[in-house]
Amino acid sequence: MEIWEDVLDEEDRKRFLKSKMGGTRGFGKKPALLIVDMTYGFTDSKFRLGHTETGYPAVEATAHLLKKARDKKLPIFFTKPFSESHQSGIGLWKGGEEKSEEENTIVDQIIPMANEVILQKRRPSAFFGTSLVDMLIYYGIDCLIITGLTTSGCVRASVVDAFSYNYKVIVPEECVGDRSQISHKTSLMDIHMKYGDVLPLDEVTKWMEHAL
Repeated sequence: MEIWEDVLDEEDRKRFLKSKMGGTRGFGKKPALLIVDMTYGFTDSKFRLGHTETGYPAVEATAHLLKKARDKKLPIFFTKPFSESHQSGIGLWKGGEEKSEEENTIVDQIIPMANEVILQKRRPSAFFGTSLVDMLIYYGIDCLIITGLTTSGCVRASVVDAFSYNYKVIVPEECVGDRSQISHKTSLMDIHMKYGDVLPLDEVTKWMEHAL
């Protein structure tokens, strides 16, 4: 049963069925792994935007996926926020404020290797204001496996932009998390209904093992 089943009523299910939303598009031939904002600021409850109960399990699941991606020599991209003291850099985030260096540090369990790309970003999407697209073109990528924090924020924004650039999108369910479970569930539902495939981590790693 999908994680979002308990937020749907019968009328919702009928409307999705009528609109032919959902289902799966499948994997591409040249995937890359994109890990969005798995920093201490979003993972750990000691920080304002962090939530340990959902953040660290998503990190652990992503660490498992990351090992598989490295074994298969997939291109791997990380994003992390960066803070500025002036308001034009911080922008119009509700609750936005300058973050500490520790908050913007990628957690140790998935620390990037020297040959892996770290993109710094100011806004939700991994694509906005970064060089991600031209790097994906360089590798001939047609599919993005997207993990990270938070599901309703930077992950969802990155998924929508990836879809908009005509990349196939795979979101391993255990590899994303949010401070709000209703936001997490409804965002995964929206992603699966319109933009990509939300799949169990085990299904993704099995595909990587046998298809790559």
